Amino acid sequence: MLGVIGGSGFYGFFGTDARSVNLDTPYGAPSAPITVGVVGAHEVAFLPRHGAKHEFSPHTVPYRANMWALRALGVRRIFAPCAVGSLTHDLGPGAMVVPDQLVDRTVGRADTYFDSGGIHVAFADPYCPTLRGAVTDLPGVVDGGTMVVVQGPRFSTRAESRWFADQGFTLVNMTGYPEAVLARELEMCYAAIALVTDLDAGIDSGSAVRTVDVFAEFERNLTPFKKLVHEAIGQVALERTCEHCLAHDGVRLPFELP
Repeated sequence: MLGVIGGSGFYGFFGTDARSVNLDTPYGAPSAPITVGVVGAHEVAFLPRHGAKHEFSPHTVPYRANMWALRALGVRRIFAPCAVGSLTHDLGPGAMVVPDQLVDRTVGRADTYFDSGGIHVAFADPYCPTLRGAVTDLPGVVDGGTMVVVQGPRFSTRAESRWFADQGFTLVNMTGYPEAVLARELEMCYAAIALVTDLDAGIDSGSAVRTVDVFAEFERNLTPFKKLVHEAIGQVALERTCEHCLAHDGVRLPFELP
């Protein structure tokens, strides 16, 4: 089964032809019930990252519960569409980008299932190359970029934004970590698909980023963004072939994965 973790605007991913699944986990309840439907030849589970009514801020999303619930349901491959700010003039609002690197600048988020046992996962390449390829093969998609994930819920200062850009980072986001590493710990393939909604504060010398403008830009591009995710799902093979994301080969875990 494939999974989609959607942010703002992705509610109702399947329309009416779907079923709702309520799950509990050792880490509490996920953000919302999971909706299971069909996209092409794939059964797909959709989870709204911020909750059914957008009640979770980026720093309060129950990431561990979300990823555990998807794994328990049978999901092994996940697309994670998200909204991002751009740290370069080369990527303006409306650009759709598949990042290949991630930098964590969050604070205090529960970002592992392994609090004991000396388990260490390889994370040099945080995104699944097979799932990335399913998206980057589509027209109009930007292949590659480094997404820096900040704590939120505030936006960056101009100085922070210029600092990120000076480091060579290209996108800034609030939810991409710890989703990606938790997926790796659960041996699920994971790829982010980013929609640029704004130029970040240090790049745009005019007015600062405002939530209302970000949501409006996301809404303007929502139809083609959803279409891209549906097309990406259609590019994915029915059987999982990726071995890159099997992080625990030869390692004894302190508990069984769901």
